[in-house]
Amino acid sequence: MNLGIGDHRSEKGFSLIELIVVLVILGLLAAVVAPNVYKKLATGKDQIAKIQIKELEGGLQLFSFDMGRYPSSAEGLDALVRNPGNNDAWKGPYLAKDLPKDPWGHSYVYHCPGMHGDYDLYSCGADGVDGGDDDICSWK
Repeated sequence: MNLGIGDHRSEKGFSLIELIVVLVILGLLAAVVAPNVYKKLATGKDQIAKIQIKELEGGLQLFSFDMGRYPSSAEGLDALVRNPGNNDAWKGPYLAKDLPKDPWGHSYVYHCPGMHGDYDLYSCGADGVDGGDDDICSWK
């Protein structure tokens, strides 16, 4: 008797239909999950920018205590990590690390005096364009 000899098809692997069904299911899952993951990443970058702005504001306050003023626009945020003009009152650096870039790789924008207070400090956001809806500002 030939018991099962010649019928090896059931143990060879998946059929083309089974593979297509699995790929369709994975595609549907990706279509549902990907937008939610992207939203979380975008929100995360906004939060990182807000935290970095708070850290920079802390450095600006320390600079102000020592120097009696905020850095000028010409000195910029670089004055928090390097002594502007070899001033003896400067006790920095006022940041634990070097000057950060925003989460999108752009420099933070700093103006002193500012239009919204003693200074304006902000990130231009994901688009990198000043004045867009995605700007993250110290005064908001």
